[in-house]
Amino acid sequence: MPVSKRSKTITEIRSLARGHTRTALNVLVGVMRNTKAPAPARIAAANAILDRGWGKAAQAVEGGDGNALELIHRIERVIVQPENVNPENSHRKDL
Repeated sequence: MPVSKRSKTITEIRSLARGHTRTALNVLVGVMRNTKAPAPARIAAANAILDRGWGKAAQAVEGGDGNALELIHRIERVIVQPENVNPENSHRKDL
């Protein structure tokens, strides 16, 4: 997919997702306040709310050997070109 078309698609997806912000936040608040919800779900919802309201806490990248960046690039390739990934070659580093 050409870069300009990909950028337009990403922009459209972001716009659609942002249109659900209020509903998503209300769901998170509902889960967080639900005393019958499992504790991990309540904690995850609370963390998500805090992350969106205050930003994620800074985290140091360990090692500095490029593994984190390599993993990000692999994830991007899987998202952008999922047709090139299948269970037989999912272990390959070039995907």
